[in-house]
Amino acid sequence: MSTAVELRHVSKVYGSGPTEVHALREVDLSVRSGELVAVMGPSGSGKSTLLTIAGTLEEPTSGDVFIAGQQLARLSRHDRARLRRRSIGYVFQNYNLLAGLTAVENVALPLELDGVKAKVARAAAMEVLAKLDLAERAARYPDELSGGESQRVAIARAVVGERRLLLADEPTGALDSLSGETVMRMLRLASNDGVAGVVVTHDAQMASWADRVVFLRDGRMVDQTVPGSGPDSLLTPGANA
Repeated sequence: MSTAVELRHVSKVYGSGPTEVHALREVDLSVRSGELVAVMGPSGSGKSTLLTIAGTLEEPTSGDVFIAGQQLARLSRHDRARLRRRSIGYVFQNYNLLAGLTAVENVALPLELDGVKAKVARAAAMEVLAKLDLAERAARYPDELSGGESQRVAIARAVVGERRLLLADEPTGALDSLSGETVMRMLRLASNDGVAGVVVTHDAQMASWADRVVFLRDGRMVDQTVPGSGPDSLLTPGANA
């Protein structure tokens, strides 16, 4: 499969002199389309910085970032913004849904902001919501949804349209274990549809849904692990025979 995002020798330094902080140090990471990668590590290890750089929200101090084969350093600010808007979706711990919009309106909003006609955007939003078993909640406002439902709406908003890279920062941190597993199942399904996913988590059980786990410490990638059988393997007939 093609590579959706690649970081080559990426470092990020904040401040200078005595206040200098090395958030990332020579990180190499490649994520293929259809692959779900979990990123783990203690607080301050650089996990969120890795996501913001992979998502083009900030630039590395050194190193190169490629999205779908395009080197970000070669793109203008306008082209990077367009790439981010069309190709990258974000899921945050606290959902970040707009309270004044229904679920379907929240999901359709990125498409409408990109110039897609409202009717077409709503139809695309409904299609994604239906895949996530949320069609019956489409007309509900965020305060009428459970935490798990809100996070699933956020996932729908992140993958609607042609987005091929999904970045999630502690997406299950504010949820109970059952809702958290439902959200990870949805991320797993998105990757099965060809979306590349990078998920920051502190929860080893949630990380077990990933194809690969990357560990960061003090800004460095210190290990990678490929889980033998994640929770989804229990759903496959004969998987443990």
